[in-house]
Parts: sequence; C-alpha cells; structure tokens
Amino acid sequence: MVYVISKNGQPLMPTENHAKIRILLKNKKAKVIKRCPFTIQLTYESTNYTQPVSLGIDAGSKTIGVSATTEKTVLYEAEVMPRNDISKLLEARREMRRSRRNRKIRYRKARFDNRKRDEGWLAPSVRQKVETHLTTVDKVLKMLPVSRIRVETASFDIQKIKAMEEGRPLPEGTGYQQGELLGFANLREYCFWRDNYTCQWCHGKSGSKILHMHHWNYWNGDHTDKPSSVITLCDVCNDSKNHKKDGFLWGWKPKITKSYKDAAFMGIMRWAFYNELKERYCNQGIPVSITYGYITKNTRIENGLPKAHHVDARCISGNPQAEPTGEVFFQKKVRCHNRQIHKNTILKGGYRKRNQAPYEVMGFRLFDKVKWKGQKCFIFGRRHTGRFSLRLLDGTKIQENGSYKSIKLLETRKNYLTERRVV
Repeated sequence: MVYVISKNGQPLMPTENHAKIRILLKNKKAKVIKRCPFTIQLTYESTNYTQPVSLGIDAGSKTIGVSATTEKTVLYEAEVMPRNDISKLLEARREMRRSRRNRKIRYRKARFDNRKRDEGWLAPSVRQKVETHLTTVDKVLKMLPVSRIRVETASFDIQKIKAMEEGRPLPEGTGYQQGELLGFANLREYCFWRDNYTCQWCHGKSGSKILHMHHWNYWNGDHTDKPSSVITLCDVCNDSKNHKKDGFLWGWKPKITKSYKDAAFMGIMRWAFYNELKERYCNQGIPVSITYGYITKNTRIENGLPKAHHVDARCISGNPQAEPTGEVFFQKKVRCHNRQIHKNTILKGGYRKRNQAPYEVMGFRLFDKVKWKGQKCFIFGRRHTGRFSLRLLDGTKIQENGSYKSIKLLETRKNYLTERRVV
C-alpha cells in the first residue's frame, strides 16, 4: 500500500498502483513525506472522495494491535510496543537524588508538604502507555480517512486470578475485603506458611532451622511489604555477604513470584484511554465505541483466523473477512534522550566520566535506520571507532561489529521506530 495525502493535508484512500505513483513522483505532482509506511503528498488539487474506513485498536500493556479496514480490504495493520522502562528509570533517578542529598545536605526541614495530585492523575508509567495508545491512533488518522474508531479494553479481577492459581475459593461480596493475609498475625507468618516453612534458595540443604523474611526485589527498587515482594530464607542463605552485588541474592528472582503489572495496568488505563479518545474525536464527527475481549475471541474463532494482535484488531474493526495485504508494520517506542550526565562510578581525583555518548558517531545516531548488505536494520549500539551493533526491532542481531563504511543511512531516528514485516 502507498498512502496518499491531499495537497491541503487531508488523508485520501491508499493505492496499490505503484506505476501511477512513480509517474506522479517523476512529474513532480507528488512528494514523499514518509518512507515507512510509504506515504506521498500530492502537489496539485484533487478530489477528496473516500470510502468508510473502520479503525480497530486492541489495547495492551506490552503490545498494541492496530488495523484499519474497509468491508473488503485491509488498508493498514501494525503492532506497537510501548515503553516498559519508565518505573526503573524513575527509581534510579530517586536513588541518585537521595544519594546526592545525603552527601551534600545531611539534614533539612521538610518542604512542599502541601502538594496534591490533580483529579485523574496517573502514574508516569501508566500515563506514558496511555499517550502511546493515543499517539498510535493519531498517526493512523493522519494517514487514512478513518470514519469510526472501535477499541477493545479489558478488566482483570486480580483477586480471582490469584485465588484460582492458589486453589482457594473465589471471592464474592465481602470476600473482596479479605485479602491473602486473612487469618495470619502478620506478613512474616503468612510468608513462612506460603513457602511451607522452607528456605527458597537451598530448600533445607543448609540444615539451619532459623528462618527470615527476605525482600527479594529490594535490589531492584521494590521496597514494599506486599506478599509477592517477600520470600523465606534460612539464616545461612540470608547472611549479609550474600546481599552484596557479588552475592547470589543480588538480582535473584524466585520462581514462585508472579507479576500482575499488565493486568493492573489494563484496569487503570482503559477508561482513561477511552474517554480521552471520545473527547478528541467525537467533536470531529468520528464516533468512538468500545468492545470486549470475549466478543473479539468469538469473532476470531468463527472466522477461522489465527491469534495475533493485529488480527484481533481486525476483528475489533468489524471487518474480520477483509483481505489482508500480507504486510504488518512493527513499531517500537524508544527513549528520546538520556538525561543522566555522568556515570555513578567516581574515579581518582573525584572525576566522573560522562554518561552521554556523542550526538553523532561517523555521521550516525542511535536508532538510525540503516541498510547493511541489503538488509534494513537499526543501530542499537555505537563505538567511537565507527563500529555499530545492528539489530531488528525484535532484538534479532544482524551484525554486532559492523563498520560505518559498509552501512547506508536510510532514515534518521524517530521516537517511533518502524519496521515492515511480511506475514
């Protein structure tokens, strides 16, 4: 598909007539404004005839499915990966600030006790993912004449999920007020009972009968006292030397723990995303509706379609039998800029190395789209010698030590990296 924009910036219907596009570009009647997906803008006045286009969005914490369809044809399909590193970066920043205050200001009076959060406030990690969903919709509407938007959101009952996994009765009514610690004197007693009064590292091989409640994820910035953050260790395994960076407890993730971050995120963001979509586009005459996962699953099974995020989005759009083009655009949201100026390690003389790499190395930037031996890939690592780590967006390594002389720049880095895949 080649996507077409009118002279005044209005999206038109895309075309597969590549010969006509080449003639328009050759005669200067159109210009290229984007390489991937390939988009042109006409330089002459044209008719604005369009067909009804339905946009389906499969909202998700790790992958967003996108599909724009007519009754017969799939016009655009994509899978977008939002960022999942916001929490870790904020935690690292907090630790650095605490360390700096401890070094420079041993004590100071409390400040800013009158701060309060605005109504509708979302945590930065959640807010970023909501903005990624909205930006994804925005990008499609700038490229295609979408006439309606349909979104699938999901709500997960985490207490029921936990009860089913642990073999406990499902909560009902006031049962939702009775958590995992019901009937236990404190968190420590519950932790020992859950782990069967056995050290989770050596499983009793040390012979020690003294047990401790260990915050296994403290090294990663998790300082909370929730049941999933603690685990049982014996006196020998919980020795202080094992907590250091060269000890086995540093970076250890026990198998019994399970994260419900993605489920919690969907419960928090679904109405924020849906309501903001309505506020943005309903005033422009584009209706926004909502659907649910069980409907999407039933539609996919009835039409004999495979399980994939872009296929789910096609079912959500209302045209599951639309003929696919055979290509899906894989997109990834990347960090715009690293704001940490210096490394943490202090060298002799109190000197710290700069943490930020040069803006350009041999004319190339991080995440630039390049071609190496006929294959399109992205720069994921740079060395001052002009050697680059080249990879695809899913992490596939193309070349870990490619010379700058053998690669060709296709497109400078964007906040959203785009890769075309044939399916």
